[in-house]
Amino acid sequence: MAPISPLQSVLQTLVPALSYGARDGFAHVGTLKGFEHLVQSVATRSGTEGAGADFVTRLVEAGEGFDAGDAAHRRQAVAKLATLLSEFVELPESLRRLVDPRAPRMTPAPMPAVVAPPPASPTAAPKRAAAAKPAAKAPATPKRPQPKPRRKVGELFAEEPGVSEPSKRKDSHLEVDLKLGPRVAETEVVYPTISPSSGPLATPLSTVTPLRGSIAQALASRSITKVGEALFFFPRTYEDRREPVPIARLKLGERGVSIGTVKIVGEAPAGHRRVFRIVLGDHTGTIAATWYHYQPWLRHRYKVGERYLFSGEVRAFKGIREISHPEMELCPEPPAEGAEAAASGPDANFGRIIPVYPGFERHEQRSFRIIVQKAAEQFASAIEDPMPQDLLERLGLPALADAVKAVHFPSGTDLETLVAHQTPAQRRLAFDELFFIQLGMALRRKGVRLAPGIAFRLDAAIRARATVRVPFELTHDQQKALAEILGDMQRPEPMNRLLQGDVGSGKTAVAIVASLVAVENGYQAAFMAPTEILAEQHHRTLEAWLKPAGYRVALLTAGVPKKHKDEVKQAIASGQAQVVVGTHALLQGDVSFPRLGLVVIDEQHRFGVLQRAALMQKGVRPDVLVMTATPIPRTLAMTLYGDLDVSVIRQMPPGRQPVKTRLFSERMREKVYELVSKELAKGRQAFVVYPLVEESEKSDLQSATEGAKKIAAIFPDHPVGLLHGRMSVEEKDGVMHAFRDRRIHILVSTTVVEVGVDVPNASVMVVEAAERFGLSQLHQLRGRVGRGEERSHCFLVGATWKNEAAYQRLGVMVETNDGFVIAEKDLEIRGPGELLGTRQSGVPGLVVANLMRDQDLLQLARDEARRLVDEDPPLEKPEHVPLRRALDERWEGKVGLARVS
Repeated sequence: MAPISPLQSVLQTLVPALSYGARDGFAHVGTLKGFEHLVQSVATRSGTEGAGADFVTRLVEAGEGFDAGDAAHRRQAVAKLATLLSEFVELPESLRRLVDPRAPRMTPAPMPAVVAPPPASPTAAPKRAAAAKPAAKAPATPKRPQPKPRRKVGELFAEEPGVSEPSKRKDSHLEVDLKLGPRVAETEVVYPTISPSSGPLATPLSTVTPLRGSIAQALASRSITKVGEALFFFPRTYEDRREPVPIARLKLGERGVSIGTVKIVGEAPAGHRRVFRIVLGDHTGTIAATWYHYQPWLRHRYKVGERYLFSGEVRAFKGIREISHPEMELCPEPPAEGAEAAASGPDANFGRIIPVYPGFERHEQRSFRIIVQKAAEQFASAIEDPMPQDLLERLGLPALADAVKAVHFPSGTDLETLVAHQTPAQRRLAFDELFFIQLGMALRRKGVRLAPGIAFRLDAAIRARATVRVPFELTHDQQKALAEILGDMQRPEPMNRLLQGDVGSGKTAVAIVASLVAVENGYQAAFMAPTEILAEQHHRTLEAWLKPAGYRVALLTAGVPKKHKDEVKQAIASGQAQVVVGTHALLQGDVSFPRLGLVVIDEQHRFGVLQRAALMQKGVRPDVLVMTATPIPRTLAMTLYGDLDVSVIRQMPPGRQPVKTRLFSERMREKVYELVSKELAKGRQAFVVYPLVEESEKSDLQSATEGAKKIAAIFPDHPVGLLHGRMSVEEKDGVMHAFRDRRIHILVSTTVVEVGVDVPNASVMVVEAAERFGLSQLHQLRGRVGRGEERSHCFLVGATWKNEAAYQRLGVMVETNDGFVIAEKDLEIRGPGELLGTRQSGVPGLVVANLMRDQDLLQLARDEARRLVDEDPPLEKPEHVPLRRALDERWEGKVGLARVS
């Protein structure tokens, strides 16, 4: 595989976020958080890796205003950024279509470090249906698929980014590690690959119903052009339109449906503009229907005396009850007494519980429902169900086609059950999402267990030499985790283990002992950290512990001077550097490890799948230990790391006192400064952290800069330092060294201190605008203090706490220091999407399933997936062929990244 250039590596960090935003017709673009900051960060790093100034400027401009922009602005930004990135990196199909809508929907030629989406069935899921070429009309009968070139069973799960087929070298990491294993690879089974241009679900929507006006534009902007794409675009919630209520009974703040006669039609003033408004009334009262943005033709659409069934959210505007941009349906005949519910007739929009779709404007919902209804009537029967029949019967799940129809147009159920997503149809679709994630994880796990690896020796002498270098006694949890890791290292298959532990729990000490076991066996160990600060911190610890015993520890980061960097690379290539610590610089093509035996990846969520894969490619089946100080809730760990064995360190080292956390309002700021002053008087140091104001790095920098000036004025006798993301590496290092050496007493910073700063003398963490942070991020920030033996404090400063929900949420930080409890609460409040942010996980996303709500389904999916993989690892049984196609579709060919999840 061709090496990834540093610039490509940097730019690829944007690809997962862009793909997520563009997925399902931009349905999720509104959920991206902190994206503008991410673009700014990537632009800055691109400049340091050789990108031209013009490109960097265009990158920044394309992302400007994203977080504050509306859906249309965000869609345009995603398209612009995709176009810019296409100059340097290969994009997934969803982004390539944004760059060139005329581009053929086909698998591109392999390029370095890019996952090429494989062919898949159009009936497996809507995303591949999107990959179809337009057909002139819906085919009466699907054409018989033509067989493609023969593929080995192992190849589906062995494809590596940028590699069209597994490498054939005997020592190839791809050949041995990323397959299901020798036993599976020897069996050759031929599956016909169905062309995405065939099948009824690839029928253009325009052949189902004419598309014109705003709905045509809305569909095009969301890349919903085929029947399959529409059928698999599921509702966000539901609205009950079976029984319209009198106008007087419509409740403020709630959605409602009623019938009224048009009383008044015309324009009305609303601040500095005019709006279009009609007044509807019945025998109980009146209500206004208001359009704040409208076309001139709307003034001629409604006439006094006409009766309409209407729906929407009721609100008050200057004492007037109104519904903004309601959905309205003409009632040609007055309903008979007591029969108002049937006034609308049996269509897709009234007289039933109707779906509400994400991403569509209110006036577009009606048209889209009609389109989905017609598509379901004609094509739902063509949906292939990938699940084995015996599994569906055992679990009591409906067929996929029935579930899809029932989710769009439910009947025989109540609104409460639908909104809670607990109908059989909804649970079937949620189970599918979770099952295919767990199936991919189970295959990854199976592939690792079948692949031959390094069986490290661990006799008494090696164990003694490895553990004696740790200058303190390990806790019970550390000893247990170490025993699990060393047990893996002795086995003849590659280790693939996640070590998670709270901030300061001692994960690094465990990883160092594991590294020494690898070194004592004649192998090298590599530590990869996400930031130079963290890499340098690891290097200092390793050198202090290992150098006296004669071990050579090397540091390789972008900030290392070129002359010294060349010397370090030579030491790595010759094997003289036994333990190597570095950042992304370790991924460079000219960094070569002759005997890489163990890879340790710290703060693993900061790295993309491809970056981790690139480091592992530098060795022949090395053992892998990934570490995180971000506690991961069990449900999230099962989803993201189901193929890894997990070790947990909960116990804190002796002598570490829990950090005392307190909440302060803006009015209590003087009290905060008083408490900080007391700690400074004891010779301690303090952090003051500012958030992303308006989620813009520019304003973030401005806020921290002004904050530093303010703090300096308040504490004139104490040196104040400033740390932010736009500083050069040398500037950051200078500030951090000064803070560690106590030449700086107060460090004002942005969130760059969240990870990797170890200053035991710092005893105070002040977080400004704490309500802007997630609980897990606050816990990480709090972990920067309390690293010494003295009592430390965390002061969370918020607004005036008018928002009771924010106050209660942050109250969790006061109640507990247990990161796992905090992570569970954060997952419950914010959901998995925001917890993951835009970082690449390599795992298919969740659209229907919810990790907190569907925990029973998650466990069930995991059990069924592992049972199936144990029974039929290559999925070669006839009843599993549809399952195999759907799996390849969901994972977009990435199941083969068996050891880098």
